[in-house]
Amino acid sequence: MISKEVLIPINGASLGGNLEVPENAKAIVVFAHGSGSSRFSARNRHVAKVLNEKNLGTLLFDLLTAEEETIDMRTTEYRFNIPLLAERLVKVTDWIKKDPALKKFKIGYFGASTGAAAALIAAASGPEVYAVASRGGRPDLAMESLPKVKAPTLLIVGGRDYTVIKLNEEAFKKIKGEKRLEIVKGATHLFEEPGALEDVARLTGEWFLKHL
Repeated sequence: MISKEVLIPINGASLGGNLEVPENAKAIVVFAHGSGSSRFSARNRHVAKVLNEKNLGTLLFDLLTAEEETIDMRTTEYRFNIPLLAERLVKVTDWIKKDPALKKFKIGYFGASTGAAAALIAAASGPEVYAVASRGGRPDLAMESLPKVKAPTLLIVGGRDYTVIKLNEEAFKKIKGEKRLEIVKGATHLFEEPGALEDVARLTGEWFLKHL
């Protein structure tokens, strides 16, 4: 069992992360949080806990450095810089693959909101990724990359998140590999309704267990 905080070197800076790998895990799901969030996102941590219970490793990390986070709180200039966020995700994946204790694990991506776009771009252009899942994602911000995504892709959207449903439906058409669109009945964008986040965790767990 691996359970620790990590510092991931990125271009002379560091990104903080929380790594949890159950003893018999064979894969690690890397989380990409949404705009204005961090590795401490309560919703992502809930999903990660469920994945850990299913014997899947997880890495929740900050897409921005502490300095960038401070700037972004004032200007919001980084949170929608999807190419930058995707590049960070690729570099973090490379860091896993170079670590002697972690390089044997298969990699999956879980993206929320804008983090989903970063995950899809990274999956299309970066290292080998075996599966992708998105919660309330903005895959429309990754349209050019979607036809290049080979990893099986699950898009989860709240049934009352009407605008994002349309964006996901359009993106779904662009993905050429194995794919699935799940709409959680009665849920809004943040899946705050009773049982909604549990549905997200269940669907995500089933997807990663199947493909990882």
